[in-house]
Order: sequence, then structure tokens, then C-alpha cells
Amino acid sequence: QVQLVESGGGSVQAGGSLRLSCTASGRTFTIYAMGWFRQAPGNEREIVAAISRNGGTTYYADSIKGRFTISRDNAKNTVALQMNSLKPEDTAVYFCAADRTADGRAPYVSYEYDYWGQGTQVTVSS
Repeated sequence: QVQLVESGGGSVQAGGSLRLSCTASGRTFTIYAMGWFRQAPGNEREIVAAISRNGGTTYYADSIKGRFTISRDNAKNTVALQMNSLKPEDTAVYFCAADRTADGRAPYVSYEYDYWGQGTQVTVSS
């Protein structure tokens, strides 16, 4: 079992930046691949970015490539999402998730993930 808590959400104007952080507690952090997902009102939850256990493999959704960066610090049990050049269409609730069976991959489908945080709101105004 692992508990995930997101932080860093908020409101920003288009073109601005935010940094989301997710802190994990419970079982050993390094056994989990980690992902960031988001869900806007009326939309399905979608992958934003994912990172493998050791950070060597990453995945980015096409919509955020070149603007967002996922990283992890296994010593601090944290995973971060640096979001630059934000757009109004990035507005959503962002969720952190942990996958215990991903071996060396960075999974991009939500059903692979076993544990989820409560989410943090990101609002980008034009």
C-alpha cells in the first residue's frame, strides 16, 4: 500500500508555469512507476506523463510534449511535473498515480495504475 498526496496546483495565466509535486508514503517508493494524469470536466481521465522506477524511461502525451517535464527523486519519495507555457486547455484536475508492476516501463494507460492521489486543480486563464 502507498499513499499519494499532490501539491502545487493553482491558477495561472496562459504562458505561465506551475510545478506539481506528489509525495508518496508507505511501501518502498522505488518499486513503483509513477504517472501524472488529468481530467477536465466532461472529459475522461488522460495520461499526461509517466516515469519508470529508476527514472530512465519517460512517456509524454503529445499535447504536452516540449512544455511539461516529469522527474522523480527516489531519495525523497517524490515525483514532480514541471509545467511551462501553460494553455487554457491544460485546465484540469491533475492526479498522481503509482504502478507496482511496471518493471522498467513508464505506463501510459490508467488501468495499469494501482494507487491514486486525491488530485490537485490547475486552472489556466486566457
